[in-house]
Amino acid sequence: MPKSVSDFDEEKLRAEVLGLFQYIQRFREEIAHMIQPDAEDEKTRFQSISEQLDAIIAATETATHAILEGMEQIDAVNAKLREVKDPEEIGPLCDELEQISMNTMESCTFQDITGQRVTKIVRSMQFVESRVDAMLEIWGRDEVQELAKKSSELSNKREGDEALLNGPALESEKSISQADIDALFD
Repeated sequence: MPKSVSDFDEEKLRAEVLGLFQYIQRFREEIAHMIQPDAEDEKTRFQSISEQLDAIIAATETATHAILEGMEQIDAVNAKLREVKDPEEIGPLCDELEQISMNTMESCTFQDITGQRVTKIVRSMQFVESRVDAMLEIWGRDEVQELAKKSSELSNKREGDEALLNGPALESEKSISQADIDALFD
C-alpha cells in the first residue's frame, strides 16, 4: 500500500516498466519462433519458402522447354511422314513419334512436384501467419488496424514507374477484358 504520492508513482512506474518488459519479451519469443531454423534442414521457414519458389520456377521452365521441344520434334517427324514413299519407313517414324510423345508426357508430370513444393510453402506461410496472429494479439488488433490503414494510405500514393507496377491480375481480381480495350479503339 502506498505511503505517499511519490511512493504511488514509483510503484506505478515499476508496474509499467515490468509490463513493457513482458510485452517486449513476448514479441521477441514470437519473432524467434518465426526465424527459428526448421528441424529438417536447418533453414528458416523464409529461406525454405524462397528456395521452394525458385525450384518451382526452375522446374516449370525446364518442363515448358521440354514440352515445346517435344512438340517441335513431333512436327518434324510428321513432316517426314508426309514425304514417305516407302511403307517400310513409316514404322520407325511412328516409333520415333511414340518416344517423343512419351518424353513430352513425362515432362508434364512436373506439376506433381510443383504441387508438393507449393504445399510446403503453404504450410510455412500458415506457420508465419499464426506467429503474426499471436503478435497481433499481443500488440492489439485495433491499434494494428489503425497503423495498417495509415500505411495503406501512404502506399497508395505511388509515383512514376512504381505507380505502373501492378503485375498480372489474378482470376479473382476485376480487370478490363481485351474486348473492352478493343472497343475503345473502334
